[in-house]
Amino acid sequence: GKDASSDGSVITTHTVDSHRTATDVQKVPRRKHGKSALIELTRRREVNQRPMNRYEREPTGSIPQVPLTYAYLDPAYPPMNERQVAIGESTFGGRPELRSDNGLIDCETLQALMLQRAATAREAIEIGGQLIEKYGWIDEGESLAIADPKELWIMEIIGPGKDERGALWAAAKIPADHVTVVANGARIDRVDLGDTERFAGLAKLEEIAVKRGYHVPGPGRSFSFRESFDPDGRRSFAATRREWRVFDSLAPSRKFHPNDQNLPLSIKPDKKVDVQAIMALLRDTYEGTEYDMTRFLTVTDEEGKTVKSPLANPFMPYDANKLHGINGGWGWRGERTIARWYTMYATVTQSRGWLPDPVGGLVWFGYDNTAMTTYVPIYIGVTDLPRDFRADGRLTGFSRASAFWAFNRVGTIAGHRWSDMRKEVLRVREHLQGQIFGAQKQVERTAAALHAESPEKAARYLTRYLHQTSATVVQSYWQLGDLLWTKYDEMW
Repeated sequence: GKDASSDGSVITTHTVDSHRTATDVQKVPRRKHGKSALIELTRRREVNQRPMNRYEREPTGSIPQVPLTYAYLDPAYPPMNERQVAIGESTFGGRPELRSDNGLIDCETLQALMLQRAATAREAIEIGGQLIEKYGWIDEGESLAIADPKELWIMEIIGPGKDERGALWAAAKIPADHVTVVANGARIDRVDLGDTERFAGLAKLEEIAVKRGYHVPGPGRSFSFRESFDPDGRRSFAATRREWRVFDSLAPSRKFHPNDQNLPLSIKPDKKVDVQAIMALLRDTYEGTEYDMTRFLTVTDEEGKTVKSPLANPFMPYDANKLHGINGGWGWRGERTIARWYTMYATVTQSRGWLPDPVGGLVWFGYDNTAMTTYVPIYIGVTDLPRDFRADGRLTGFSRASAFWAFNRVGTIAGHRWSDMRKEVLRVREHLQGQIFGAQKQVERTAAALHAESPEKAARYLTRYLHQTSATVVQSYWQLGDLLWTKYDEMW
């Protein structure tokens, strides 16, 4: 929330942990549409063919288009529009019997529709709720962090039941001085739809939960969205331990326990949080805690001391976990740390009302493993993306024409000898990210001044800055990959 961040930004983040998601990023412009215009909706489907397993989109049907749609940034999960409305996503799955294919809208489609049509977070929730109730939700349970320069909300959605059409959903406003975290488990607990300042949702939500036997009303038994529709989410350390790690890092005074599976939806941090702190959290692998999966991967050094093996790393594929007998809160997968080796991309968004929208809306975009990536600043006022960001690495396979592969190659190589190679990655990442943050204030002052003179001049300036910055970052990662491959040949 704006009063929990160090500069007044409202911030969301999203790590796209996936083995199939597309990696291209497009900028969809603002458009006007005729009275009878329709928009064709699609859903993702699995495609298993060369060069790589991936998702593609298939049509589900059409709905009426609105007269004006806002410009928005469009990777697989659209994160922000030109009005600084921002969205972060986390799948929670939920009760499988509620999944329905009788409808038109999946999560990626809903995010796009909300960003096309909404000027505020509240408006996005109102529009989104109406759309999924009318046209039907055809996805797993999803949690969306929806922000604008003033407010932050969590909206959670699940299907209406097999073969039924509609959606079950609720939204809760996060206090401005709080932080929240969603880690693949539903988070909204008590819902009071009579309090329209703080909640929104399907009118018959509690009635449906009672009818299905998910909630038994009575004295002292308030209706809980998460317990009704995603009870297993509160019993999975893969979800709750990541929630603990974020809250414990930002509010250590609260002394949350790592096994606590009933953490609050949001908390006030001990001190205000900046974007760099969010990026540091996204790099976390539980190092230094008893949940560090590498702490028992030891060898004896030349002095006879037991030390961590240089080959120990927190990004081992699951087969390696089995080989080393690693177990944890996620069973044979070990622990589900925040940084994952199969992250396709991550975003950290800032919505800032004191700047003009094209400058105030900022998406920090990083490819691949969040422990190793450098985030490129994509201001919402840019007109297009660099060519290698517009190339989908899932379609090309390994290719220097796709920026994704520059980061993925570094992540794959460095994970094999992490204790040594992390130093090389840190040196490059910190240098690049430091330069970008160091230039940020001047870039935004210049862009805001140009916007006052001419929005077109500001757009050209921000687009040129993005292209120059991304070229430097991507080329540095190609060179870093070459260095790692050469310097550590025969050592991994």
